[in-house]
Amino acid sequence: MATLLHRLGLGAVRHRIIVTVVWLLALLAVAFGAVKLSGETVNTFRIPGQESTIALDLMKDRFGDASAGATVQVVFQAPAGQKITDPALAGQVGQSVAAFGKLPGVVGVSDPFDKRNPSVSRDLSTALTTVTYGVQPSEVTDEEREAIGAALDRAHTGGLTVEARGEALSNAADIGGASEGIGVVVALIVLALSYGSLVAAGMNLLTAIVGVGIGVAGITTLSGFVQLQSTTPILAVMLGLAVGIDYALFIVTRFRHELRAGKDVESAAAYAVGTAGSAVVTAGLTVVIALAGLSVVGIPFLTEMGLAASATVVVAVLVAITLVPAILGFIGLRALPRKLRDVPPAAQDEVPDGRGFIRGWAHTVSQKRVVSLLLAVLALGVIALPFVKMQTTLAQRSPEGSTQAKADAIIDERFGPGVSGPLLILVDGPNAVAYAATVQNRVATLPDVALATPPRPDQARSAALITLIPGSGAEDQKTVDLVHGIRDTIDDGDGAKVYVTGQTAISIDVSQKLNAALPVYLALVVGLAFVLLVLVFRSLLVPVVGVLGFLLTIGSAFGATVAVFQWGWLADVVNAGSTGPIISLAPIIIVGILFGLAMDYQVFLVSRMHEAHAHGAAPRDAIVTGFRQAAPVVLAAATIMFAVFAAFVPEGNDTIKPIAFALAIGIAFDAFVIRMIAVPAALSLLGRSAWWLPSWLRWLPELDVEGAALERRAAAASSAPNADEQPQAASV
Repeated sequence: MATLLHRLGLGAVRHRIIVTVVWLLALLAVAFGAVKLSGETVNTFRIPGQESTIALDLMKDRFGDASAGATVQVVFQAPAGQKITDPALAGQVGQSVAAFGKLPGVVGVSDPFDKRNPSVSRDLSTALTTVTYGVQPSEVTDEEREAIGAALDRAHTGGLTVEARGEALSNAADIGGASEGIGVVVALIVLALSYGSLVAAGMNLLTAIVGVGIGVAGITTLSGFVQLQSTTPILAVMLGLAVGIDYALFIVTRFRHELRAGKDVESAAAYAVGTAGSAVVTAGLTVVIALAGLSVVGIPFLTEMGLAASATVVVAVLVAITLVPAILGFIGLRALPRKLRDVPPAAQDEVPDGRGFIRGWAHTVSQKRVVSLLLAVLALGVIALPFVKMQTTLAQRSPEGSTQAKADAIIDERFGPGVSGPLLILVDGPNAVAYAATVQNRVATLPDVALATPPRPDQARSAALITLIPGSGAEDQKTVDLVHGIRDTIDDGDGAKVYVTGQTAISIDVSQKLNAALPVYLALVVGLAFVLLVLVFRSLLVPVVGVLGFLLTIGSAFGATVAVFQWGWLADVVNAGSTGPIISLAPIIIVGILFGLAMDYQVFLVSRMHEAHAHGAAPRDAIVTGFRQAAPVVLAAATIMFAVFAAFVPEGNDTIKPIAFALAIGIAFDAFVIRMIAVPAALSLLGRSAWWLPSWLRWLPELDVEGAALERRAAAASSAPNADEQPQAASV
């Protein structure tokens, strides 16, 4: 691989104009496609084949689109001491309800004062109406949202408190804002400090942006042909920007090292791609496999997210091994700080032996290896403790202080928490209407049922719909038990099949499917990590250290996320917006992304240690030497990646915030604790046995991520002239 990449890098730098033009044309082509061919994204999560999803589709067939369309619940609360049924207040509510019915996109509005089905609180202080759209939440347009927002503002008359909640009020996640800008600025500062050259820093950032632009524009174009989640492009931006900057950083750093060792620009660029590029390809491959592996859990929207994000990573790798050396050919020696461009190579020793903070740190950790390892493991173990209490849901909590949060509070107080998360029982079949009455009577007697409405038949009388109000909220375990209780105790009738559906039931089904898939997926990526590291380092114990470190990273990242976003610790500091159960899709996405990135750091750090050991250094000396060479780059890369992910936390989309936080904090723990402390300490304890591989495994192929083949070829090339000269000297 090193030889192949060396040739690719040499070709890229020699034909740099062509390579650069090809990448720019690719960027323009996908940008044109994104503008002309893009479609709408969705922000609803469904798994085909589940009972709740099947029932939702049947409801649309039997009752029309309005039965499964987006809704907004509007709550009207009378001033203190008054009743909402007072003629003046009731008249104002009626006018607002009538106005809601005339809004664009609205297909139905419930009358809270309907005597057959009133929606007034027991103390007569509050009325509730439901505004229904004929389309799914993702299909509600910005103009329709603005229209209902303006109508809600006009409803605030006569001292009425008017608040609203519902999926139709939520906008899909947006790309291109303060979050991305903050991450880019921090990355530029770190790169400038690391390189000591604004030219190199700007080049690094520019190539990463080209890769992200192509990846995200490609995903946007794809949205015109495939229904994608609204969070998919944001995940691609976060991951693509982070790995794009880091992969270029590793290659540029090696290029600068080779320049200072005396190589010319073309040779240095080619050698950087052959050595650091090999590690980039290997690291990128781990991220791609981990993300593409999301498809094995059998959840379509996760498969889409994983494949889209992995495609962006593939683009980032291709940019790093082709466009980066091409641009390096243009800037040449300007990649070095100005003061070092004319310094003779022999005088350019980056970190003298026995000096430097990084070398001192490596000596300390390797000497105090037992204490260092115990402190690292204990610290992350304590942080991981909240993980055991993690709860998940698909019901996204509203930001504190928003109209949605205020509406939730009023509804919970005046009507009960179950009103915000009703269940729908669909009875379908030729005998549905007759059997539905039996179903309604039976479910009304189940525990935690506050209300079961009389069945509502469709026009063809082939189905009937029962609305069930739980006595607990949508996120309460009692509601989960109620859904399973209905499915376990209410049997299908003769000519009638019973389904439990609604957004609450869908959330419960998807959450349980995701929770069941997480252990399987975790076992898959851990097994993959072990096999990959065995191939890279030709060792059994180094992979064990890497895998155990990854598990500590995952546990501590989840623990910190639960403490902040579920328990509310320091929630204001990160502007969490709301606290409660973690969104269900977050854990499995976090595992996939953190796995790939953790393996990146393991490969980049330990490969330099392995390289030093292969050159004859004693085990502890190899650790110090490899750490001294790789740690500064890993620290810079981790700082950039942390900044990119962390920038999405304070101002990001509510779905993205906990994911971005877990990724940022996971990167920090993995790079600064696991790779900087635990790994060198553990390898120091293992000594020579760290690099041991049983004889029965030596048939395994060797992944040359350190460029040993290039070194052997260079050594052979340098010895050939000497061999020719020796006979001449003897004959004189």
